[in-house]
Amino acid sequence: MTISRRTFVTTGAAAAASLALGERAGAEPVLARVGERAARVPLASRPVVIASGNGLRGVARAYDMITRQGADTLDAIIAGVNIQELDPEDQSVGLGGLPNADGVVQLDASCMHGPTKRAGAVACLEGIATPSLVAKAVMDYTNHVLLVGEGAKKFALGMGFTEQNLLTEKSRKDWLRWKACLNPSDNWLDAPGMPRAPARTSQRDSAPELGVNFTTGTINMNAVNAAGDISSVTTTSGLSWKIPGRVGDSPIVGAGQYCDNTVGAAGSTGRGESCIKTCGAFLIVEFMRQGLSPEQACLKTIERVIATTEPRLLDGRGRPTFSLQFYAVAKDGRFGAAALYEGGSFAVADSQGARMVPFAFMFRQSEKPQAAVSCSA
Repeated sequence: MTISRRTFVTTGAAAAASLALGERAGAEPVLARVGERAARVPLASRPVVIASGNGLRGVARAYDMITRQGADTLDAIIAGVNIQELDPEDQSVGLGGLPNADGVVQLDASCMHGPTKRAGAVACLEGIATPSLVAKAVMDYTNHVLLVGEGAKKFALGMGFTEQNLLTEKSRKDWLRWKACLNPSDNWLDAPGMPRAPARTSQRDSAPELGVNFTTGTINMNAVNAAGDISSVTTTSGLSWKIPGRVGDSPIVGAGQYCDNTVGAAGSTGRGESCIKTCGAFLIVEFMRQGLSPEQACLKTIERVIATTEPRLLDGRGRPTFSLQFYAVAKDGRFGAAALYEGGSFAVADSQGARMVPFAFMFRQSEKPQAAVSCSA
């Protein structure tokens, strides 16, 4: 059955964009409830810093650096995400990030600098709490874009970064809990009363085929200054309990983040594999180049994600069983963000201050497929 075309209602835009999904068996028409948000599409103003929901403190810091200190946009947003990378209570990135299946914290990050058209990235980096800074060092000091694994760590140590144990006691206990749930026949025991999943600031995914919940943790931040110069950065500890060596979209330029100084910047959080397949951040920037607003571009990219999602990740009505969020800012200062499901918000800092703004969304929260049932203690 073909899903009907949707009208993305947007104020502050010259016209709405009509978007369509491809065929999806068992799916029914749904509307993108853009007009039901508390915040309307913003008027253009610069500077602007936009980030995922865990970046409220970060956008405030970055905006202050840009406006009060005259900092470069990339330096400012990396300083912004460093707050979360160095916070052991945030299990989505950096120090205290949730580990892979072997109990090892592996971090990914990438960044782009619009004015100089440069990029840098690292993946599967162990022992260094600030992969965003290592990614910038790759950009600044090498002829490469992406370093991975042991090579990335060796490079970071050579650049003067300090190695440390990134697995906090809190994250270690959550990892032990996951092992107990995943392997009920082994010698791992559930501690009575231990919470099913860690408190997190990001969205949660589910893996119904495994019967356990997975969590995705990432922070994306994008900025444009008064002169119209743009930068973007994304940093993450990735999918919790991932197969060692797994890399999501965050360190992939064009997927986890992308910027073009003539157009704008975009980034993502959520299921990285789905973003990689659609080159999500790049696609958003290209849609903005074609004239869509940041919000419309994010929504249209979500449509593309749904249309290219494999059947095992869809419910019986053609709705994804995972979470995905996109963020975008245009060169003129307009910004927007969109999520698959209703309920979340993103961080923005501009002349009105640092604040949280509700996502545009594709489906209501009540339409979201039920998460996998957790194992009992």
